[in-house]
Amino acid sequence: MSTNTRTYTPKERNMYLLGMLGQNMIYNIIGTGLYFYFQSVIFIPAIAISIFMAVARVWDAINDPMMGTFVDKTNSKWGKCRPYLLFSPVAILVITILTFCNGIYSDANSSATNTFIVGWAAVSYILWGMTYTIGDIPLWGVTSRMTEVEKDRASILSLARIAAGLGGGIVLLTIIPISQAVGTALESTVGSTAKSQQYGFIIVAIILTIIGCGLFQLTGVFVRERVTSKEQNFGFIDNFKIMWGNKPFRKQLISGVLRSPIQILLSVAMTLVSYYYGNYFGNYMLYMIILGGGIFGGQFVAMALVPKLIEKFEKTRLFIGSTLISAVPFALIYPIYKMAPQDLDKPVWLAVLLVVFALAGGGMGALNVLQSVMIADAVDYEEYHNGFRPDGVFFSGQSFITKLSAGISAIIQGIGYSIVGFSGDNVMACNEALRNGASFKADFAPYAAMMFFLCSIPPAIGLFLSIIPIKNYGMSDDEHRSMLDALVQRRNKESNE
Repeated sequence: MSTNTRTYTPKERNMYLLGMLGQNMIYNIIGTGLYFYFQSVIFIPAIAISIFMAVARVWDAINDPMMGTFVDKTNSKWGKCRPYLLFSPVAILVITILTFCNGIYSDANSSATNTFIVGWAAVSYILWGMTYTIGDIPLWGVTSRMTEVEKDRASILSLARIAAGLGGGIVLLTIIPISQAVGTALESTVGSTAKSQQYGFIIVAIILTIIGCGLFQLTGVFVRERVTSKEQNFGFIDNFKIMWGNKPFRKQLISGVLRSPIQILLSVAMTLVSYYYGNYFGNYMLYMIILGGGIFGGQFVAMALVPKLIEKFEKTRLFIGSTLISAVPFALIYPIYKMAPQDLDKPVWLAVLLVVFALAGGGMGALNVLQSVMIADAVDYEEYHNGFRPDGVFFSGQSFITKLSAGISAIIQGIGYSIVGFSGDNVMACNEALRNGASFKADFAPYAAMMFFLCSIPPAIGLFLSIIPIKNYGMSDDEHRSMLDALVQRRNKESNE
């Protein structure tokens, strides 16, 4: 490896990580908070949520690579990715807030089945996905332009995944309890428990969104691009051909799509814990901390270890091993529920679930880091073989996988909840019964069973299937190191000419 390599400063790294934390607060406000808000606060029917989220994911199949094409064609004084990081947070702030504001007009005494409320939810959600993409693809893509040192790249991507997890954890642990507390404080003024809960959720969502976007803005201000490449004028169709023609990237994309149901755990966890353990209006923070701590603790440990493991083991072997480590505990969650459907809040069963969730989270965390590192490697592969770096287009694939995962999770959730009737007016009736002293575990057992099923079986199946494409990956670590060494020498030669 040539010693004339360029990389980021500690301050730049720290500002990038704060921006990543803020950006993932925004993602989880939508990815976990918004579904809960639609279903359990303003009572939009589950199947309606599934339909417009599916439409949004179909559009993302076009929108994400299109945005990646724009990034790769950008040629500004700030670089290719930085312009979008400078100006997108404000737009994301506005649209994120608007996704919650339909609750102002919803009827607290009936499910939100009218066209206006559902239409607002659908349009604002699709617009949010488009706006979020403008910042998300450059945020990940810029990492391969901040440094040409493989170790530094693996390190910042690992830390980025940890920061992203922290952002998600902040939202998961705060948005429901704080919004309920705010709603309770407003009840005497508003005059309705259901309506005050809606206002409470809107207020907290706005506050968290402002904080998240403020942190996200730091990345655009402080990050610098050091790895340059020739100007690229490939069209939208050309970039699809490039993505599909790059074997390592193609394998990652297929594997990511297959394991999409893994995101169900995070999107259902908020609903499951608040209903099963907290009886919706009860104290469930202890259980959220224990089980959420298991998931995020496992993720953080794994994400911190991956850069060290990459130095000792082949990435594809680590990827397959991490998938298996995650798939097995996922498969155990539903059988554990069936063994003790009324007792999972007892210490012994909590300890069992803590271990299971930690192992599942650990596998997820390792896969997240490995995916980002291996996509960055695929960018090097493309530059080595064809002379250009499709950072924007390839990291649009990661953005697409992330949002597709959320969409598939929403579709599966919607179908599952519709089967047992946990939708619309039935959710409202369930909330009212729990408010009047009913027991969710005893009186609404089919709902509880579906929540545990959704967290377990679909993710396990998806994970096992996702191993298949990685078996014949197309680029070994030794081959990548040789490519990267050649690329650094090539860039140094070009800069000296």
